[in-house]
Formats: sequence, C-alpha cells, structure tokens
Amino acid sequence: MSPSRTTLRTTVGTVSAAVLATTTLAGAPLANSATAAPHAPAASAPAVTQQQLAAKFPDVRFVDITGDGGITLKANVFTPGDAVPGRRYPLVVLPTSWAMPQIEYVVQAKKLADAGYVVVGYNSRGFWQSGGQIETAGPPDIADASKVIDWALANTPADPGKVGMGGVSYGAGISLLTSAFDKRVKAVAALSGWADLIDSIYSGRTQHQQAAALLGGAGALTGRPSPELKGILKDFLGSDLAKEQDMIKWGAKRSPVTYLDKINANGAAIMLGNAWGDSLFPPNQYADFYEKLKGPKRLEFRPGDHATAEGLGLLGLPNDAWDHTKRWFDHYLKGDDNGVDREAPVQLKSRSTGAYEGYESWRDVPSAHRRIALDGTQRIGTGTDSGANGGTIFLSSLLDQFLKVPPLASIPLLPRSAAAVWQSERYTSAQHIRGTAKLHTTVTGTAESGTGIAYLYDVGPLGVGRLVSHAPFTFHDKAPGRPFGVDLELFSTAYDVPAGHRLAVVVDAVDPLYIEHNPAGAKLTFSSPAADPSWVSVPVRD
Repeated sequence: MSPSRTTLRTTVGTVSAAVLATTTLAGAPLANSATAAPHAPAASAPAVTQQQLAAKFPDVRFVDITGDGGITLKANVFTPGDAVPGRRYPLVVLPTSWAMPQIEYVVQAKKLADAGYVVVGYNSRGFWQSGGQIETAGPPDIADASKVIDWALANTPADPGKVGMGGVSYGAGISLLTSAFDKRVKAVAALSGWADLIDSIYSGRTQHQQAAALLGGAGALTGRPSPELKGILKDFLGSDLAKEQDMIKWGAKRSPVTYLDKINANGAAIMLGNAWGDSLFPPNQYADFYEKLKGPKRLEFRPGDHATAEGLGLLGLPNDAWDHTKRWFDHYLKGDDNGVDREAPVQLKSRSTGAYEGYESWRDVPSAHRRIALDGTQRIGTGTDSGANGGTIFLSSLLDQFLKVPPLASIPLLPRSAAAVWQSERYTSAQHIRGTAKLHTTVTGTAESGTGIAYLYDVGPLGVGRLVSHAPFTFHDKAPGRPFGVDLELFSTAYDVPAGHRLAVVVDAVDPLYIEHNPAGAKLTFSSPAADPSWVSVPVRD
C-alpha cells in the first residue's frame, strides 16, 4: 500500500526543514555559479561564499576533480600547515553524506590537517554543485572515490601507502564499498552507515516508509536523482511485489556485505559506528557485518538516531565519535602506538547510563537470555493503530538520546482488539538488556498477506511503557487460516530496566514508520502450540 500524499508531503517537508537547518548550522552551499553543475537544484541558494570560508579556514583550497565519466566533483583540500617540501603525509578522503554540501566536514578536516593529514572532502555525484546524477553508492560512486584518490596523490603531498576513507551516512557507505575495490584504502571509519541496504530499509520484508520517503525527498531537494533511483523508489513505496527481486538486486549491488570477501582480502582496518535508534540503518545489520570482518576492526554503538551521534562533531563541538575516528586513523595510517588496537573492539554506550562498555566480540555482549512466554491465543484486527508504535523518524530517538524519553505507551490501556499483549513478572533486580531480542511465535492470518510489528516495553508501576526495541515483519503467499511460524530479530539495543519494573511484549498491525500489507478487515491470530511454544528471548548482561 502506498503512503498517502499527505504523508509524503509531511515527510518531504520535514526533510526540507532538516536539511536547511543542518545546512545553516554547518554552512550553506558554496556560491560559485560559474562552476556550478548544470541543472543544480534550486535549494543551492548560498549564504556563505568560498571567500568567506577561505578566510575562516586559510588552509583550505576549493578544487574541481574530474570524476568517473568526466563529471566534475566539487571538493575542498586541507594540507598540514607546517608541511615540509618533499615530505609525504597520510591521506583521508571524505565523501559527503546524502544531501549534504561539500563543506560538511571542514571542521573535522581542519583538525585532521593540523594533526598531519592531507584531507580531501568532496560532494558526492548528483548532489549540489557536483555533476552527474544520484547513483545511490553505485559503481560510478566507487569509481569517483578512486578518482579522488588519484587526484590527491598527483596534486598534494599525500602518501600512496597511507590512504584512508571515512564519512557519515552516505559517505560511510561509499567508503566501505571503495575498500572492496581499491586496495590503496588501508583504513576506514564508517559512521552511521550501512552494510546491507535491503536489510536496512526492507527488514522483515517490510518497507520502512518514512525512511525511504525521507531519502527520496532529500535527494530531490538537494540533487538530481537518476531515473533508476526514481523507479526503485516508486516501486518500493508503491509495494510493487512484481519488482521485489529487482529492488533486492539493486540494493545488493550497493551493499558492502555483498563484497565481504573482497573487503577481507584487501585487509583495510575498518571502524564501524552507529546509533541504537538509527531510523535509516538499524544497528543489527552493522553488527552482523562486523562479525564477518577478518581484518583489524572496531564496532561502536551509541544512543541517538541517524548521524546524530556524530552531528555535533561536524560543528566543532566535543564528540567522541570523531575523537575515536582520529585515533583509528592515527594508529592505522600514521602508525601511532595509541592503544586503540589493544582496547576491547566492541564499544557500547548504554541508552540508560551513557557509559561505555567494552566487549571482545558482538557475540560476547549478552551473558544470559531471559525468556518471556507468549502463552495462550490472542487475535487482533489489523486496521487500527493501537497506540503502540516506534515513534517518529529522528524526533523520537533524539528525545531518547538527549532527554532519555523514548516513545511511550500505556500498556493497560492498549485496546486488546488491536494489540496482543504479554508481560513478564516484576524483576527484583535491574535487567541490563544488551544485544538483540528475538521473537518466535505462530501466526494465522485471514488473508494471504499481512504485517505485524513487535514491540518490547519497559513497564513501570503505573503501567506506562517505555519503548526498548521493536521490529516489523510482513508475510505474503500464506494460505488463509493455516498457521505458520515467525522468527523475528528486534533492533539491537542497550537499555537498563529498573528493579520493580516488568517487560511487556506487544504486537499490533499498524505503525506510521512502515507500510503495512493487511487487507481491509483482516485479522491476525498469535498462538503458542504445545509442540512449538511462542516466546521472546531478551539478551541481558548479568
């Protein structure tokens, strides 16, 4: 089912406000109409000129780099202020995030240059003044990254044996993909990125409606989407199942996990960072990818939403994500013995305490599992939003990040006609949830297709539930009235349930974050056969 015009207008409006607000904070796109890409988007009206930026950052050079197919990539270059003629310096290449202007990284680039790096930040093709069309981290984007490395080695004092790449979101994905195809890349810092594009926006075979509409809206606002991208978004948001395999192949081509063998063979040192509440790229897919990497690696998860854990660092404010990125490059590009290679490689910051915890692997994160039995049989209607939901893209996780206020629901007041509810006993001690909760149940639908959304809540004495995690699932081609099993991973998290609270599992059929596939009047029944009991397994750190 397609999102309504109102939903799309609202989402695109939100995107516009977010992009413009971020641009205002980080600096507006550059004014240089003589060198702007043809058909540049109307949103590129400048507020800060290259001359003004050059005055603030005297070490910066604004350059044009020829990308794949001869397009122009708008870039900026920082070199160490005390560079010695004839000496080579480590190189860091930073592709911009989706919809962001080329000056996105100037603050962090200046810091890296002051520490002895050559840094080239460039606007990804199809966005703002760079040429070409938005290829969504396709082969032309990977080729562009290699072209930028070529240019830097020919035009700056960059060391060809010490090349790193990094970035936020889109820049993270392009950096990971380039590490599979360009052996010169020795270190990567991929912040708020993706490893599996399909598992990110189509997890549980369910379209992440707000995420896809946001990406599409931001792309149209700040760039030139390719015909291929427009077609994929149309089929995706229109729920065209006949095009499902085409969409999956398109996404696989743009997923670093597809090229895992190449990445491992090239051996780049890879640091992955993400937020627990990332609305675009949920943490599960990054954790799974991390476990399969064979070279030097590090995984960091923090509270927040997409790119919010790194955002303040782009403005020059203290930021541990960027501090850790610099340490990663210092060790693997400069050879500094700073201890980053001897620390626990998995670093998790709890949503509840804000403190880091170190683990030797993702598998080691939980030390035990608590099971909640989903006993009995519950039947729900599918046309009504029960009041349980995953919140609003960006807003909800930002409130959780800064105010520790996740989406709330009154568990006793949830209508049982629209929500199946199970609760644990009250816990006598705090439950430190760490990792990925898993649900197993038996479902019987009255139609061949359907969607459910499972939620895990921390419920206090007054019955108010604070969202711990959730995830959607969709089924197709099931015989009506015939039971079938469902196994679902909820989005990974780190959350502490206080003593005296209990956990509640809720399953309903409507959530504004997702496109649902329940025909009008359809019902879903959840049962727990004696031979195959239903349960939720909650990972905890004792």
